Amino acid sequence: MALRPVESGERDVIGFSTVTMGPRVAQRAAELFASDRYTDYLYLHGLGVEMAEAMAEYFHKRIRTELGIAGADADTPEALFRQGYQGSRYSFGYAACPNLEDRQQLFELLDPRRIGLELSEEFQLHPEQSTDALIVHHPEAKYFNAR
Repeated sequence: MALRPVESGERDVIGFSTVTMGPRVAQRAAELFASDRYTDYLYLHGLGVEMAEAMAEYFHKRIRTELGIAGADADTPEALFRQGYQGSRYSFGYAACPNLEDRQQLFELLDPRRIGLELSEEFQLHPEQSTDALIVHHPEAKYFNAR
């Protein structure tokens, strides 16, 4: 993650988010699985996961808009998928934030139980069709910044 040093005197912003599709998607997916309706289960599970990601991306775009940096976003979906925008949304358990235990701090800060999210003893989100993130908008913040 790229953040401006305090000594730079430049303003920096970090966002925090949690989103969920709620418990009903997970409950219905479990019902389908228990009924041996595996294809329907996979479709619904996948839809729920992708909708949570879409909601997280929607809020990321909204933050870029409020910061006044969305005007530089790419014009095509293909370019957007190649991170054609300023900033990155880092989720716990991935390379930039590998320690799932750090998720506890975000839970204490945001209290996502208000929207039905729970944190397991293994620091996993429940329902599964949910995501959380740190959102950094430094111009050099990238998912993969190999030089």
